[in-house]
Amino acid sequence: MAFVGKDKENWGQIQALINRLDCEQIFLVKDKDVEDSLKNNKTEIVNINSSAPLMELKQEIMQKLKGKLRGELEVSVSIASGNGKEHMALISALLSIPVGIRFVVFTQKGIEFIN
Repeated sequence: MAFVGKDKENWGQIQALINRLDCEQIFLVKDKDVEDSLKNNKTEIVNINSSAPLMELKQEIMQKLKGKLRGELEVSVSIASGNGKEHMALISALLSIPVGIRFVVFTQKGIEFIN
């Protein structure tokens, strides 16, 4: 799971994770106005309205992900892209579903979990 913001300079981090993370499915939560250039055959795009107030944004993310994460105990999350409001909404929505979260990042050593 990754949030894709309008900050294209951070998209390389997400693309590296998409290409290298060993997982069954990848969800990219992104603003409806951000292009769909980051994806592969395991990727599902979840469009949201980032301009909505924080609590509405959280509800929208939660509604769109709840059925897709049924039965999952934990998800890997990247917040390398996006802003604080978007990150808070995503993390809060995931914890409210509820699923556990592990933060994942791509470094010079490869994929690393930071919690």
